[in-house]
Amino acid sequence: MIYFSKGSENMSLSSDDLREGLYTALHKLGKRNKVLVVPPDFTRFHSRAGTITSSIYEYYKDSVKDILPALGTHTPMTDEQLTEMFGNVPKELFRPHNWRTDVVTIGKVPGEYVAEITDNAIDYEWPAQLNKLIWEGGHDLILSVGQVLPHEVIGMANYNKNLFVGTGGSEGINKSHFVGAAYGMERLMGRAQNPVRKLLNYAAEYFMKHLPVVYVHTVVGRDENGEMAVKGLYIGDDETVFTDAADLSLKTNFTLLDNPLKKVVAYMDPTEFKSTWLGNKSIYRSRMALDDGGELIVLAPGLKEFGEDAEIDRLIRKYGYCGTNATLKAVEENEELQNNLSAAAHLIHGSSEGRFSITYCPGHVSKEEIESVYFQYADLKEMMRRYNPEKLKDGFNTLSDGEEIYYISNPAQGLWAYKERFI
Repeated sequence: MIYFSKGSENMSLSSDDLREGLYTALHKLGKRNKVLVVPPDFTRFHSRAGTITSSIYEYYKDSVKDILPALGTHTPMTDEQLTEMFGNVPKELFRPHNWRTDVVTIGKVPGEYVAEITDNAIDYEWPAQLNKLIWEGGHDLILSVGQVLPHEVIGMANYNKNLFVGTGGSEGINKSHFVGAAYGMERLMGRAQNPVRKLLNYAAEYFMKHLPVVYVHTVVGRDENGEMAVKGLYIGDDETVFTDAADLSLKTNFTLLDNPLKKVVAYMDPTEFKSTWLGNKSIYRSRMALDDGGELIVLAPGLKEFGEDAEIDRLIRKYGYCGTNATLKAVEENEELQNNLSAAAHLIHGSSEGRFSITYCPGHVSKEEIESVYFQYADLKEMMRRYNPEKLKDGFNTLSDGEEIYYISNPAQGLWAYKERFI
């Protein structure tokens, strides 16, 4: 059922609009006594999920018993991040998710089905896992809040991904990521329907239908002044709430180019992107736009590590972004990668397969470290002087010496491709 639906690529919803739409939906849902809110973490700050979560708390007050940020494999939010994103919502309501210990397996998707939807790329069964609080908490309303936008693992982010991945367990996250990598990320990015989504939809249909889950989805893009704006708000408990948002996101967040790009400069906000685990969105989202032999320059002033998790950081440093074939071989030969398939998938995603060069300009990682994982290195200060984010506009720019670049100020908010490569 759809409780609220409003959106257009020409629309900009204010905070008051969001609150009014949200309260319209909550009024239809009626009185609730034990509410769980599952918003994204700080890496999705622009989703406006923080504002929405705050409004949910204002509406239900003491009936909100738990708030569980969908961390996935990310590190828990700091007090400062909680305050910046969620305002005055009491911090004692927040529960950190531990993807290694806090989960329960609620069912398993058969390997035969996995093989069918992946064109036989993968044939293992997939465990549907959730945080114990969702499964065992006894809530009479679970509000899953987040933004729908293009995504490298699941085509279009959110809907039941917020639960099965955002609050999932090690095995479920690892195997779902590897399904997408083995199938081919360029075959699923920007597509609402794909093997990874089918996997999660199967689990939701057969194992989770009795839970009182309602999805609150935003679509966020840039307004006529280039500022981030909410283009749509969709609230409901069935797949329509996702597919409608995904349709708008493609119109809002997807840039389809007539010709491939020779040189892309991407800026990664230091408050959000401190690892290549997240910073590689600069690679994922622009790879289908880059020409063979092209160049991607990543300005990453906040970069201080490779993985959000100590073990994943170690694996990235050990194996590096060396391409699909080398990574698959390493998975076959090394149990530690077999037990951490999300890391293996990430290594595949982060390689250009030798098709274009990737130059990282990190704030807190050495030249030797960057080059050890098969990226090129450039000095951040020097590159920031040449490619000053304050002077560049999104899209094509011609510098004073005649060099032409394509600038992306926030790769995480979109997807770029040229027509012939968007297969």
